[in-house]
Amino acid sequence: MGARGGVEREALEKFIGRRGIGRFGDGRISVREITCGKLRRYFSFRNFIDFFKVPVGIIQSFFIVLKFKPEVLFSKGGFVAVPVVIGAKLAGIFSRGKVSIIIHESDVVPGLANRISAKFADKIFVSFEESVGFFKGSAGRCVTVTGNPVRREIFGGSLEAGLKMCRFNRFKTIILAMGGSQGAMQINNLIWNNLDEILKKYQVVHIVGKGNFNIGVKKAGYKQFELLFEELKDIYACSSIVVSRGGANSLAEISALNKKAVIIPLGEETSRGDQIKNTKICVGEYGWQALYGDVTGEQFLRAIELANRAEFEGEKSLHEGAAKRIAEELAAL
Repeated sequence: MGARGGVEREALEKFIGRRGIGRFGDGRISVREITCGKLRRYFSFRNFIDFFKVPVGIIQSFFIVLKFKPEVLFSKGGFVAVPVVIGAKLAGIFSRGKVSIIIHESDVVPGLANRISAKFADKIFVSFEESVGFFKGSAGRCVTVTGNPVRREIFGGSLEAGLKMCRFNRFKTIILAMGGSQGAMQINNLIWNNLDEILKKYQVVHIVGKGNFNIGVKKAGYKQFELLFEELKDIYACSSIVVSRGGANSLAEISALNKKAVIIPLGEETSRGDQIKNTKICVGEYGWQALYGDVTGEQFLRAIELANRAEFEGEKSLHEGAAKRIAEELAAL
């Protein structure tokens, strides 16, 4: 289940093809969309409008769950999750049928949606040990540390394919800089403003984000892309250092691949501070470099150098086996 006009159906179509999506009971994956309200962390009249969308989404979820009769509801949080979780809880009570509600939190500090959903959950999965305490008092005794699932395909990258795609040589260290699908202009500008200095010692493959391609930057040893999908695994394979934001999914992939890293999380002025908490935990665990706030070119270059000298300090990443652990927990219900 996803938001009306959201990305869930499109993402599934890319992953399994349109033929893999069908109707209830025909052996294929079914997609249902509901009306959702999103709480913004700033003043907006849309907050008032969206407030009234939540009960509509709960009613829609209630009837969808009644029809589908699931044994388990698995939620990853986000603004779509709350009406679905509440609707499923009500449907289970109304039909006197048990619907086990399981939620998973990716970040160290849970978001608002999962804090609300936790009150209705039978079991809670978290990515970090440090997250357990946030759920005490709701379903604390049912919290399991599973790690954060990472895509299996990222482990199948080809060094040769990555080098060929970027036209790089294998004898000079490669830095991968990325900031998510929308890019991160702070990271982009740090790369562009210090590129000549960086290229003296490194090669750089730069994922700038949709609409951020800089046609004015063309240098030997530098390759930029707006977005990468299937090819990202090959870029990971040829890169030694990753410069990234502090999103939980990115950090899980970087640690699962045993990469050195420079992490520049979003600050509290533009987020709820979750990336800062994620970063601090991972820096302590894996020996990465982290930069906060307004970062100067000198600080950035220094962090890259320190990251290059360091060795990945963590043991086998918990995130690597997270998907399997979650699947086993669900199958055991």
